Amino acid sequence: MELDEFLASLPQSIVTGEAVSLPDGVVRKIFRFAKLKKGDVFYHLGCGKGNAVAIAAKEFGAKKSIGVELDKATAAKARKQITQIKNAEIVTADIRKADISNATIVLFWFNNPDMVDAMIRRFKKLTDGARVITIWAPLGMTLPDKIDFPFFVSKKPFKRARSIRQQIKAIYKTDCIDFTAAWLLAERYIDALEVVPGEYRRFVNMLQGMVIWINAWNMGVACEEEVPPPVQTYVGILKTFFSIDLSSMIEAQ
Repeated sequence: MELDEFLASLPQSIVTGEAVSLPDGVVRKIFRFAKLKKGDVFYHLGCGKGNAVAIAAKEFGAKKSIGVELDKATAAKARKQITQIKNAEIVTADIRKADISNATIVLFWFNNPDMVDAMIRRFKKLTDGARVITIWAPLGMTLPDKIDFPFFVSKKPFKRARSIRQQIKAIYKTDCIDFTAAWLLAERYIDALEVVPGEYRRFVNMLQGMVIWINAWNMGVACEEEVPPPVQTYVGILKTFFSIDLSSMIEAQ
């Protein structure tokens, strides 16, 4: 099956991230990286059942810590975790419509292009100095102000990259991404998020590494002039042993 068929076969709660919560240690790492501090008004957009809202309020002293969650049942479960925290709140709403105008720091863990585009328009209305934390990629075509891959902080007013190559150079300090870089980026992502069980690590690293390289190739920012042998090998392994065919994703140059 092709990648889109494979993803369609998975529970949508996994694909969308609704059933995935960041471990507490990762949340603390992100907050230290973003310099969450007393006086900040923190929003976690799509907070799920995780503890980020509570940690921001109790451990980092946020003036106000607010989670926004569309699913009513999930929001109710999250609300139970903050009943004793006066400066924490869970709002049941669509993040594209919720009032976030007073936010000084936002955790935004979405990568759907339509959702990102919609939220960028909203983030542009935040006060200058407000920070948006993203995971895996910067906010759209912005040049992030702080980078600790896979975590990024973009500060209002946002700086727009002139091209994908300029953005890649700002992030990775190189003009292109080769096979080794793609593999290591996938590895760093897995390590940083601490959510992939050990027995699935090799498979996820292989799949994600190939997707990273193929996307770089299709955008014209892969270092290689031809599809390198390691990519051919791993694409073959995924097809032969896992029935996942990525070959159709590789565009002709």
